[in-house]
Amino acid sequence: MVVLQVHFLLVPFLMGIMGAAQYLMQDAALLSYIDQRFLSLEKRLEKCNQDLLEYVDEFRGFSKTVLSRLAGLNADKAEVKSEVEHLLTRIDHAQRDIDYFGSVTDSNACVEVHEELVKQQLLEEAEEKERLKLMLNASCDHMLAGIKSLKIVKKTGGKHGSWMKDPGKKHTKIYLLSGSVNNVILEFANIMTFMENNHTLRARRVLLPLPWEGTGHVIYQGFLFYHRYGSLNEIIKFNIQRRKAADQMLLPGAGRIPAYQLSPQTKIDLAVDEQGLWALHAEPETGGNIVITKINHVTMAVEHSWDTRCSSRGAEAAFMACNTLHVVYNSPSGGTSRIQCVYDVLDALNTYTNPGLRFPKRQGSHATVHYNPKEKQLFAWGDGSQIIYKLHTEQK
Repeated sequence: MVVLQVHFLLVPFLMGIMGAAQYLMQDAALLSYIDQRFLSLEKRLEKCNQDLLEYVDEFRGFSKTVLSRLAGLNADKAEVKSEVEHLLTRIDHAQRDIDYFGSVTDSNACVEVHEELVKQQLLEEAEEKERLKLMLNASCDHMLAGIKSLKIVKKTGGKHGSWMKDPGKKHTKIYLLSGSVNNVILEFANIMTFMENNHTLRARRVLLPLPWEGTGHVIYQGFLFYHRYGSLNEIIKFNIQRRKAADQMLLPGAGRIPAYQLSPQTKIDLAVDEQGLWALHAEPETGGNIVITKINHVTMAVEHSWDTRCSSRGAEAAFMACNTLHVVYNSPSGGTSRIQCVYDVLDALNTYTNPGLRFPKRQGSHATVHYNPKEKQLFAWGDGSQIIYKLHTEQK
């Protein structure tokens, strides 16, 4: 019984001693971990200190090198400055010598140089003229000498309009485009059909997707070329047979003022002659003088432009014939139309302002005068009448 009591007393005592020993072991492990961490941190701090000392030494060495080089550059600067000043002195002396020789040398050398420049300029102008002749395939050897007679074919439509044949086609079709803003072309089989009283019933109507502006349109090689209504300078190429637009272009500088003062409805006047498609317009920069532009009718690209001395003031129409611009003038109230300015693009010096060519036996005004190179006639629209003028030409 006594032994059992002693056993119960020893068990709690021993358990307490074992728990205390366990706590001591945990504390020892924690202390060891903390000691190791401090050792690691001390090593890192020592390395950082060592690196910092190395960086300081490196910077000091670099600083000494830079200061040394800067000192050398300063010395070089002084040397270069001295050399530049010496060179400037030599240039000044050389300039004085040149001025002296220039004052005592005969000016014949300068004259020779000037003559060479003139010769070069004349050569370049001749080459440019030859290039233009090749571009235009210049085969025109005649010039307009007079307007022989007129024939009023019909009177239909209002004050503004145009009518024409296609000089690029063999057919005899007549095209009527009435009004300064419209989108309907009337196509007639021939001039006899056009002259009939009920001509509109016999016409084929062709509707344009976009209306025209003015009366300066032309038909060439099966296409209608016209200034699109509402645009500044857009020219449309319209396929009449297929009834759809084929191409378009913007004509530089055109559309801001009328091509002719007495025909303000027309900003761009298109024309056809032996060499193809042209555009006529006026620009504020030229003082209102007419500008000629050659257009490639296939690619719709500008090939060349000429600023003429023919004024748009007092003009009512113009046409191209054999590379030459003919400007038609009149009075504001309408009178005898006359050609008073002619400009040959291949011979600008041959421009003259009073050739004395008058339109015969008629008082009034023209909305359109277009040249047909195939028939050598003018197709004109005058006060609602469709007129044909026969021309008299001479050899150039």
